[in-house]
Amino acid sequence: MSTKITKAVIPAAGLGSRFLPVTKSIPKEMIPILDTPTIDLIVQEAIQSGIKDILIIVSFTKHSIQHFYRRYPKLEKHLLKANKQNLYDKIANIAKGVNICFKYQVRPKGLGHAIYLARKFVGNDPFAILLGDDVILKKTPQTQPAIKQLMEVYEKYHLSVVGVKDVAKKDVSKYGIINPEKYLDKTKQICEIESMIEKPTTAKAPSTLAITGRYILTPEIFKYLGKQQLGYGGEIQLTDAIIQLLQEQKVYAINYEGIRYDIGAKSGLVKANIDFALKDPEISQDIKDYIVELAKTLK
Repeated sequence: MSTKITKAVIPAAGLGSRFLPVTKSIPKEMIPILDTPTIDLIVQEAIQSGIKDILIIVSFTKHSIQHFYRRYPKLEKHLLKANKQNLYDKIANIAKGVNICFKYQVRPKGLGHAIYLARKFVGNDPFAILLGDDVILKKTPQTQPAIKQLMEVYEKYHLSVVGVKDVAKKDVSKYGIINPEKYLDKTKQICEIESMIEKPTTAKAPSTLAITGRYILTPEIFKYLGKQQLGYGGEIQLTDAIIQLLQEQKVYAINYEGIRYDIGAKSGLVKANIDFALKDPEISQDIKDYIVELAKTLK
């Protein structure tokens, strides 16, 4: 088994029902933050972290994701001829330096099932999982990407790692929640996990540390995913398989640094667009001026 993480799986086969009616024709993962599809922000995070091979799990209705990652020579030629070098660079450099392949999930049986479909791609290597519902903006240019922070924990302990964030108590029922056993650093960012529970009630939640879309898993996870029964929501849950993995080996968690946006919610998508716009030198001043004027009208 490799000690380096070079492979990543991005599940993108969900129905996107919370964004209907637009997701009737446009995959949720292709809804943009400014001019970039959300899935490509996830791919960029993986590339910046040193990932070399990515498997995207898609449904048969999401051909536009595959089209986005194909070269478009006619458009590239047009942009060069029109002397639009900046736009050409954006198009030509999509997913540069990484191999992307696709696997179809025929039936939506849940996240655990989607990850199980990646077993041949993963082989006997540890691998990263990046969920498209969580876009994570680096706090500073010097901050490591979120998945890279998990990779560094794996490289120290050589066991599975999940990324967590503290959430409001009222929101614990939306996530897998961990019960930290002991912290391994002075800042209390990294811990061993004693147990975890998928989408608990407020009363049953062991903490407010929620698993938020970033994982490094050892290949032993497939042993449990392959025999996993239907769990919460009538789906095969990845969290349930990790709970079983905990009986075999330690699993760690890191409260990673970064600003997380829940793109699976309309409010999260709007917040992400505002914050990304405020960092875009072309439009940031216009957006700031608009927000100042808008604030005058709000009570």
